[in-house]
Amino acid sequence: MRQFQFRVGHDNFCLIHVSLVPVVGSVGEQKTKPTQMSVRDLRGAGLSPDLIACRSSTPLDEGVRGKISMFCHVAPEQVLAVRDVSSVYHVPVLLRENGVVDFFRKRLNLDAIKITDERRLAGKELWKKWTDLTASYERLFDTVKIALVGKYTDLHDSYISVYKALEHASLGCNRKLEIKWIEASDLEEDTLKTNPIKYHESWQNLCSADGILVPGGFGGRGVEGMIMAAKWARENKIPYLGICLGMQIAVIEFARHMCGMKEANSAELDPDTPTPVVVYMPEISKTHMGGTMRLGLRPTVFQDNTENSKVRKLYNDQPSVDERHRHRYEVNPEHVSTFETAGLKFIGRDESGERMEIVELDDHPFFVGCQYHPEYLTRPLKPAPLFHGLISAAIGQL
Repeated sequence: MRQFQFRVGHDNFCLIHVSLVPVVGSVGEQKTKPTQMSVRDLRGAGLSPDLIACRSSTPLDEGVRGKISMFCHVAPEQVLAVRDVSSVYHVPVLLRENGVVDFFRKRLNLDAIKITDERRLAGKELWKKWTDLTASYERLFDTVKIALVGKYTDLHDSYISVYKALEHASLGCNRKLEIKWIEASDLEEDTLKTNPIKYHESWQNLCSADGILVPGGFGGRGVEGMIMAAKWARENKIPYLGICLGMQIAVIEFARHMCGMKEANSAELDPDTPTPVVVYMPEISKTHMGGTMRLGLRPTVFQDNTENSKVRKLYNDQPSVDERHRHRYEVNPEHVSTFETAGLKFIGRDESGERMEIVELDDHPFFVGCQYHPEYLTRPLKPAPLFHGLISAAIGQL
């Protein structure tokens, strides 16, 4: 970091040091010693902070700010009071109130950069949208309940991108998000035998949800539980979104229960299945796992006669969309005509028309699967369209 600062120059480098100011004791005294010690260690590494962001559960006392200023040898305006706020979306507002923008303008000489009136206006409009978002967050009273049926739900951060995409979409629909984390294997019959309480609790959470989401994953554990969740959503008209593996789950469930393919499965989950409805992509090695996935931003083309598709309307009737991919398997094209005849339409495909990218069920409020990962491109002010569709359908506004 010190070498980088030297290379780019002092006027192009700004260091913000984030430090905890713990509140201890019954009187709630704020302690500055951790900040003093960490700044000392930072200077020992040859770096001096331009700003010290003091994280605390309560607003920073002016006396504490002055103490940090004096013992850390920085001006009082270089000490930021970054208290706990109700959501992460309030942090930019808090930083602006602390004068961060004005500090950066002076420290990095940003006023020397010429900005057109058009860009200046765009910036003001963007900030207005952001402050409106933070204000609306405090006025959310209605809740939307989404069941996330996954393989790694014990560690919620495994699905942090999916969670944030759901949160962005919920904010866009003026709803407070409530996630029901369901371990897919807890929906299976084996759990009924070993832990009936957990089994019934998981099914109660699933059945009470406004919408169901099955995210990506690898391996066979919990897959039968995911298939049961997809079946419940399809039969009971509950909005469903399947991502990557979740799309393949929807196809397997439909093949088994609507197309008479009782032994339908994925080649990943059962290499010996007589009815592989999900198969290896031809260009993928079956022996080398490292660096062999289909990755990155790739186009998905909407097929002809899909103008009435809910998904296409969510994408503003664009002829194609670019989304990020991460997978080795695909829907077996040999069975596509059978599925479509039964009502499961593959409305989005790759440019060749041979690889299935988006699936949508006829006569259902929202039963959608996508082979790509829409959660990677979500933004607070621009939710991913498929997540927006799931939340809208879950609250009856699609």
